Amino acid sequence: MSLVGVYVSLTKPLVAAIPVFLLAWMRFGIAAVAMAAWLKKPVSEAPLDRRTRTLLFFESFLGNFMFSICMLFGVSMTSTVSAGVILAGIPAVAALMSGIFLKERMGLRIWLAVACGAAGMAMLSLAKQPAGALASAADGQRALWGNLLVFGAVVCEAAYIVIGKRLTANISPKRIAAIINLYGFALMTPAGLYLALDFDFGAVQAGSWGLLVFYALAASVGTVWLWMTGLQTVPAGQAGVFSVMLPLTAASIGAFFFHEPLSALQAGAFAVALLGLLLATLPGRQKHGTLV
Repeated sequence: MSLVGVYVSLTKPLVAAIPVFLLAWMRFGIAAVAMAAWLKKPVSEAPLDRRTRTLLFFESFLGNFMFSICMLFGVSMTSTVSAGVILAGIPAVAALMSGIFLKERMGLRIWLAVACGAAGMAMLSLAKQPAGALASAADGQRALWGNLLVFGAVVCEAAYIVIGKRLTANISPKRIAAIINLYGFALMTPAGLYLALDFDFGAVQAGSWGLLVFYALAASVGTVWLWMTGLQTVPAGQAGVFSVMLPLTAASIGAFFFHEPLSALQAGAFAVALLGLLLATLPGRQKHGTLV
């Protein structure tokens, strides 16, 4: 999740240089080459049935396709700090979805961790919008749409967590990463190819190409493999708490590298969110299927 926060922040200069759909298409294409060997079915795995294929498609559609569209457009329309504020809602949404769809029961400590993440988000929302932050967007309406798109990414990420938990019971993390990346590439191909026909690739600076390669390998390869490996042993609701590192990292990079103002209230909100992460990672015990 920390790595996701890094690449979410770094996509801001990328979307300024490359159209969103073309950027996402090239990301999936680069990752497809990098993960070609991961597509082979291990001997120990059963063939994919219709239900599993459907879950893989929606894992890619929501977690790759829709998340990328909402996140890339949203970040381009609002500030990185504002995006970090909204992304702090992932733990709560993921916990709710895991309870509804996976029937996971979480003890008081995990719910307190979720509450800390929500409290941190509330504190951030109360912080005054810095004068320069709103001026960086075209206008307030544009920033509002950007924030709504980032919230859409929150819902997509929570669904990605829940579906991923189901998939890791039958498929290896590497193969999940490779398959959902191919689905994402196929979904992005029509728009990506159309934009590529008229795009001036020579106008993109060398640094942006290097950033694109990092983005592709981090977003489609490294983070997916790490996340799916963790989900093999961590309940989805508890795993959602760790997603608080996404907004923390994204907002921190926005503040320290893009020089977006970070107030004392925002810093306090991060401390509360980190307290929630501490509560989620303290050793616990299992009692009748509930993490307490």
